[in-house]
Amino acid sequence: MIHRKLSIVAAIGLIAVAVPGASPARADETTAEPPVVELVLDVSGSMKADDIDGETRMTVAKRAFNEVVDALPETTQLGIRVLGATYGGENKKQGCKDTQQIVAVGQVNRVAAKNAIATLKPTGFTPIGLALREAAKDLDGAGAARRIVLITDGEDTCTPPDPCDVARELAAQGTDLVVDTLGLAPDEKTRKQLVCISQATGGTYAAAQSEEELTDRIKQLVDRAALPPPVTPAEVKGAQDCATAPLLAAGVYTDRELIGEHRFYRVSVRDGDELRASASIALDRPLNRDYGVLIKAATVDGRELVRGVDAGSGRADVISAGLRWSGDEEPALAATSDICLIVSNSFASATAAGAPGMPVELSIGLVAASRTPDAPGLGSGFLLLLVLVIAGLIAGVLAGWLTRWWVAKWKEN
Repeated sequence: MIHRKLSIVAAIGLIAVAVPGASPARADETTAEPPVVELVLDVSGSMKADDIDGETRMTVAKRAFNEVVDALPETTQLGIRVLGATYGGENKKQGCKDTQQIVAVGQVNRVAAKNAIATLKPTGFTPIGLALREAAKDLDGAGAARRIVLITDGEDTCTPPDPCDVARELAAQGTDLVVDTLGLAPDEKTRKQLVCISQATGGTYAAAQSEEELTDRIKQLVDRAALPPPVTPAEVKGAQDCATAPLLAAGVYTDRELIGEHRFYRVSVRDGDELRASASIALDRPLNRDYGVLIKAATVDGRELVRGVDAGSGRADVISAGLRWSGDEEPALAATSDICLIVSNSFASATAAGAPGMPVELSIGLVAASRTPDAPGLGSGFLLLLVLVIAGLIAGVLAGWLTRWWVAKWKEN
């Protein structure tokens, strides 16, 4: 997906099936679903720190959880998983397996949820990557749009698996699973890791420095689980050349592109049509500075028609480029062949260049071609040029006459 982090999403009501000759299929009407969410809480030893309003992080987190549980709608589908809650020894191999689901996903049971939370004590290691993997399994089949809310006060101490890689794996599976992260009094390393996790799945990151902030943030994230995206992009796999590229109709599509890769798609644009296309790539991993994304339209034999490009440097969530091309610009071409769309990038990464590829969202629109108006003719420039010439002549004559009059008056005096 590019999920929603890809932010940048066009709300188009037609989704096309990416097979040759396919016509757009109308997207299903979005219906309100009960929130389906699993709270994943860090119960590692660092939660003993008493730096939030003079109380331990664990004490504050428990109270915040209880307030959230009390405020949940009756229809909420809730699960709770913990990490670092049971093993307090020094054996890292054993401690890094320490994650349990203490409340199964189902209609919220406030008493059971509060009782499960009340028994928690800060104990062990911080296996965030493993906990995310297991939380995804907990939510398997639980609903169309599912959300994991990860609350932690520190970074993973059990890599591998790296939690950022796990988040990318979950996103690459193409399921509507979003991971939101919430840092409890986080340091900079923790913040960077949590931002990476949320970006990979289209989620959000927030930090909390007080009990009030923590409670508000969790409530917001749980409420958000009830709002699935209005359009689910159709999955498509771009080809390595135009001859084998999938034929796409108007709609929104999702794909994945490796760093430095070129992806090819085909679109039928007829005389009188205007193609409007954009490509957005979610930057879900660390990238070297100075990068760009390119989308271009070309003939099937490789002749470029038009291109759109965007570039950036430093941190960004998404980078996008778009183009427009009218079939009436070359009627003979539009009447006899398809147009090839090529999406490519100039990314580079020292640590995360491999699979899965970067999330790509491709938006394609076909509308009536916009034509230059026939009147008053300013579009061609000739009338404007004539007006400027006449105005220049008149101004020159007036300036000359006024100059001669002023000189004559000066000589008389």
